[in-house]
Amino acid sequence: MADITQSRRTFFTTLALFLGAGPLLWSYLTPRAARKTRALISVRKAEIPMQGALVYREARVALVRSGEEIYALSLVCTHLGCTVNVGDQQLSCPCHGSLFDRRGNVLKGPADRPLRRLKTAQRGDLIEVLTA
Repeated sequence: MADITQSRRTFFTTLALFLGAGPLLWSYLTPRAARKTRALISVRKAEIPMQGALVYREARVALVRSGEEIYALSLVCTHLGCTVNVGDQQLSCPCHGSLFDRRGNVLKGPADRPLRRLKTAQRGDLIEVLTA
């Protein structure tokens, strides 16, 4: 006959651990649902000045227009997260002096990465900045 050394207590402990770890394991093995995007900012295309920018300080976003190209830049400095100021030709961080060009590329550190570009969508006459 086989020697069974498992007690009722170890059986229930193993069962409880398996049932407790099951949902955690399930969350890692199943694919995640796609996030729904929503419009963070919605503005008419005519309101964005030619060769200029619309700045939304509360949302920390700038809508920049260069000719016919319109893009959105995050105004969060890639160095330590300060809000970047928008000037005529460049964007500057008031905290530590980083400078960025109008496309968000670093001109002068201490920031070592460009400003993040945000997704935009054009729906009729409106330009929308989307959240991911």
